[in-house]
This record gives sequence, C-alpha cells and structure tokens, in this order.
Amino acid sequence: MTKRDQDDSPMVGRESCPSCNSRDNLARYASGRAYCFSLNCDHMEWPDEGGDTTTFRSSTRMASSLIDGEVRSLRQRGITEETARHFGYKVGSHNGQPVHICPLHNVEGKLVAQQLRTADKNFPILGDFSQMPMFGTNLFESGKKLVICEGSIDAMSISQVQDNKWPVISVPNGAAGAAKSVAANMGYFNKFSEIILLMDGDAAGEAAAKAVAPLFPAGKCKIGTINGFKDANEALMAGKHRLIMDAIWNAKTFRPDGIVSLKDIRAELDKPVEWGLPWFLKTLNDKTYGRRYGEVYCLGAGTGVGKTDFLTQQIIYDMQELKERVGVFFLEQMPTETAIRLAGKHAGKLFHIPDGDWTTEQRSSAIDALEESDMIRLYDSFGVCEWDVVKSNIEYMHHSEGIRVFYVDHLTALATGQGTDERVELERITSDIAKLAKRLGIIIMMVSHLATPDGKPHEEGGRVSIRHFKGSRAIGFWCHYMFGMERDQQAENIKDRQTTIFRVLKDRYTGQSTGMTIPLNYNQATGHLYEQTVFDIVPVDDVMAAF
Repeated sequence: MTKRDQDDSPMVGRESCPSCNSRDNLARYASGRAYCFSLNCDHMEWPDEGGDTTTFRSSTRMASSLIDGEVRSLRQRGITEETARHFGYKVGSHNGQPVHICPLHNVEGKLVAQQLRTADKNFPILGDFSQMPMFGTNLFESGKKLVICEGSIDAMSISQVQDNKWPVISVPNGAAGAAKSVAANMGYFNKFSEIILLMDGDAAGEAAAKAVAPLFPAGKCKIGTINGFKDANEALMAGKHRLIMDAIWNAKTFRPDGIVSLKDIRAELDKPVEWGLPWFLKTLNDKTYGRRYGEVYCLGAGTGVGKTDFLTQQIIYDMQELKERVGVFFLEQMPTETAIRLAGKHAGKLFHIPDGDWTTEQRSSAIDALEESDMIRLYDSFGVCEWDVVKSNIEYMHHSEGIRVFYVDHLTALATGQGTDERVELERITSDIAKLAKRLGIIIMMVSHLATPDGKPHEEGGRVSIRHFKGSRAIGFWCHYMFGMERDQQAENIKDRQTTIFRVLKDRYTGQSTGMTIPLNYNQATGHLYEQTVFDIVPVDDVMAAF
C-alpha cells in the first residue's frame, strides 16, 4: 500500500476542482491531499517530500482499495462454486474478519467497487460507489429478458436455476435504494427488451417494485412473485426451483394503481345482484333498491320540516327490523336527547314532550329495551366536531364494534376549522367520507345544512335543489344519493301544513328515482312519519267530482 493510500488526515474544506470545474466537490485534507468527488472525475493532488503538489488523474484511483479472495461454493446458501465463479463472487478477509466479496461493475462492465458481507451482516463498500454500480451487469450487455432482484445471493440463486445462461442482476443497496440505482443505470436497462422485477416478498420489496416499475416505458416492466417464499434464495434452499422459474415466466406486466382488467374484477362481476339494506319508507326502498354498503347518502332539509324524525325513525328501523348495529353522530344534540327521541320512536310515544301521552314506566321500559338490544353507539362530542376525530371514532366503531351503518348530523358542523374556508373544508371532508365508506364497506347517512334559496324558504315550501346544499359541488360529486325535505309550515290549508315532501335529488345507482317525491304525514300521537296514500293527498272535491 502506498503512502497515498495510507493518508487518513481530516478534511479541512472544499474547493473548486480544476479538472471538472465543479464548484465545491474537491475535498482538501490537512495533509495537503485533495480529491474530487464529482462523478467521472479522478482529479487528485498530493504533496511530495519537498512540499510541492503533484496533480494526477487515474481511472484506477480506487483499485488499490479493493481486495481479493477465493471462489468457493456457498453451502449455507445453496450456491455452487460454478455459479460463484460465473459472477466472480468470492470469500476473503477484510480487517481480520472473514467476508463475502461481491463485485460491482459499472455500465461499461468495469469493476469499480465491492460490497462486503460480514458475519454479523454488515455490508461495507470498497471502491467507487458514486456511479451506483450493480451486481452482474458485466455478464450481459443486452438481451431479451433481464431479471432484477434485491441482493447478490438472490441474483445467483435465480441464475443458478437457469444454468447461469440468462441475464440476472441485483441492485447494490437493497429495496430502499432500488429506484435510485435503476435510474442511475437506465442506459444499461434500455438495451433489454423486457425487465422483470423479482423483489423480496415483503412490504419493502413490494414498495421497491412499485417505485422501480414506473421508470420504464409502459409495458416493458413486469413484476414477479415467488409464491410462499420471501426471496429467491429461500426458494432455492427449499428445492423449489420450479417456483422461481414460474415467477419469471408468469410475471405480470406492471400497471399503475387503479387500472384493472375484467379478469381482475371477474369475481365481483359474477356476484348476484341483490337488494340493499331497506329503507323504512316502502316507496323509497322500491325505487332505490335499498342502501348498499360502501355508499354515502346525504339529506338536506329546512328547519322544523322533519329531518330529525326521519333520521331517528330510520335508525330505529335499522335496529329493530334489520337487527343492524348503528353508530350515531348527532353533533348538535346531547346523547341523552338523542336516546330519548329513539326510545320514543321505539315505543310510538313522544317522550321528549312533557305533556305527551306517556308514563314514566313506559319511557323506562322503552329505554330498557334499547339498552338490552345493545345495537347502538352514540358519540358524545363535548363540543368537539372535528372531522378527523369523528373519522377515528367511526373506524373504531366499525373495527371494534362491528358497526356498518352510521348517521352524521350534520356535515356543516365538521367544517368549523379556524381560518379555513368552509367550502374548501367541506370538499375535503366530503371526499374523505366517501373514501372511508368505500374502504370500510360501510353506509354513511349524513345531513347537510341548506343555503337560503332565492325564493320561498324551505320552511315555507320552497323546493330543495342540489345547489342549496352547503358544499354542494363536493356533495353532488361524492354522494351516491341526495335527498331533500321541504314543508310549508305557514300554509293556510292544514293538510299542506302537515305534509312534508321527501324529494330524491340524485340517484347514482340507476337514476330511476331522481326527481321522485314522496309526500309524508306525521302522526302526532306516535311521532311516526308515514307515506300518504292516494286518499290522503287527493282533495275531497276532486274525489266527489270523479263520481
């Protein structure tokens, strides 16, 4: 070893390189030595005995740091001596420790670095690693298929089951640096018609494959999987050579996330078409074919037109008739108030009205029945209406309580972040709600406040339209169904005053129910909403005229 190689003085600064003109890639050391770290620059300076500086360039400046060893079989890894010799993989010694010596070549096939493997699984690098050299690139300059894997042992394993006849390489620094290594050597990969990624069968390997594949032109890259094994060497050691070959030949052409073929979704296509979870209103159920898991429904209504009655009646129907557990987020109502109203719907009594036709025993009995069924979870917000908090509670209720149907009243209360534009926040939240419903396979029924219409208010019979919903653009885009409720509370005719119009504004499923209206009456004795019959809604004079 020369004096030049023995210098270990500290670096004292960076300078411009006179050879490559880099601004600060020339490192100056306390001994006077200088070395340029720029890619493809070999400029070095060294003071001689008299203090003068010698400048030189050497394409083999790192060669002296490389070590030699002996080609052997790697019995513990199932690698034969023939395979090791094919790749130039050796066993030697470094700093008094036994090591594996993995040769790394640049795209010109020149040995520029070595990756060592110690007994305690450290992987020091010797030589010039600046060009991101790879293992095996010196054996094939071009070809039809090229297999890329994570490590040298896996590369040799894959090559060995193919009698070392076909191109196989590995990235030098595992899954984490795979994309960077491939990008740095793209000129080499362009010489092959087809690239097959055979990364480790773990999360890191999957992530590496998804990061590398988009670097290649569409259709050029395929991703293979060795079924039942973490990597190629594990399969080799188990004698499953066929599985390695199958992984290569059955590799699937990479497609970005979101693109599927009919084959990918065929199992879903063959499922029978079924009715969804029923509504308590027969006409609504018949026209919409029920509610489907993964969908979002939104209701907009004026003040005092029956929105809460509709929601609580549907909740009780889900619990009693469908035996469906529900999660309830009434953000402007205490859980006790909600529970009283639900108990009233259960018993057909107005428990929330002091002078209603009910007794304390009847109320307690109704509450007991709901408690014993254990079909509901209520959210006590304590004034906290942040969507991220509500979202985490929905996820908890679903995963821990098995709940698949949720009610959120109301959407607007979730968009109360200080300094945040309400419209922008509503768009973000609505998008997130739709994605959450799809991801978890749950039904979310939510309520939106309405903007004041130009004409008659909704409380005076003004027709509800999609544009009245606060955040209407996002709601109209993400929701599967949108409903409106309106009632003329000031009408002179008592029938009109007591009739609520339930309006279907959007039907993404079939479109058939869009525009449909259902007139609803309210039973003041039971607190129940019910559909009007033809005899309820046709004026008496018109009936007599028909005779």
